[in-house]
Amino acid sequence: MTRQTDVLNRYLFDNLHARGELVNLKQTFQDIVAPHNYPAGVKQLLGELVAATCLLTATLKFEGEIAVQLQGDGPIGYMAVNGNHLQEMRGIARMASETNATTLKELIGKGNMVITIRPSSGEPYQGVVALEQETLAECLAHYFEVSEQIPTKIWLYTNSDITQIAGSLVQLMPDGEDKEKQHADFEHLCQLTNTIKTEEIFSLDSEALLYRLYHQEKVILFEPQNVSYKCSCSEEKCLSAISQIEPSELENIITEQGSVSMTCDYCITTYKFERPQLTQFIDDVTH
Repeated sequence: MTRQTDVLNRYLFDNLHARGELVNLKQTFQDIVAPHNYPAGVKQLLGELVAATCLLTATLKFEGEIAVQLQGDGPIGYMAVNGNHLQEMRGIARMASETNATTLKELIGKGNMVITIRPSSGEPYQGVVALEQETLAECLAHYFEVSEQIPTKIWLYTNSDITQIAGSLVQLMPDGEDKEKQHADFEHLCQLTNTIKTEEIFSLDSEALLYRLYHQEKVILFEPQNVSYKCSCSEEKCLSAISQIEPSELENIITEQGSVSMTCDYCITTYKFERPQLTQFIDDVTH
């Protein structure tokens, strides 16, 4: 039996021109939100964005990082999830004001979704799409339509107490053959996937769920990939940020405070640097 949570499944449909993905996250999501006291609506949207980023990352054939950001003029000024090809995720929401809102438009207001892809080798790529649809899943489908020109449908799910999130994706695979059949295959699989019930995706293991949905099709299931929470902050990165401060200004801060502290917005880890370490650091930077 496939591990129930914190795993991503990829699969193909034999003789049908489409591919699918299924992700179910519990511990990863709880680790991301644990350091923060988000309102329910914010927590749910961030969960959806985490699941969506996992699905997006799995559609890319590359090694590197992806960042998916929501920016707007609503109560959430900024929300971002960062992931990589190893399915290591972290995420954050920055609040512009307190809110009890629950919908995408109420939370983000008028805004955009920015998707930035940074391959380990090669040039970075950035796509921007306006958040004009009602749900995050619909906005992502629109992104694929306008940026990738590949018909894609995404479903996002949250359990009742917002402790577990899940997502599913179906994407057309064009191969230069009969276009009408390709789109018919895609629509057929979307109709089947649309029958997933929230309680099913959180209670059934992956094989059982896929069989319930697609038992009349031949599904080729790949080896599942574990998803985990990992913050990329480090002492080295903090020192690198400190190196951007003018040495004279840094010396003034040390004189006044005796040390310099930096706190990671994502995991709330605080890094504190005492005078001896910073003095040596200043000497290394200036000589």
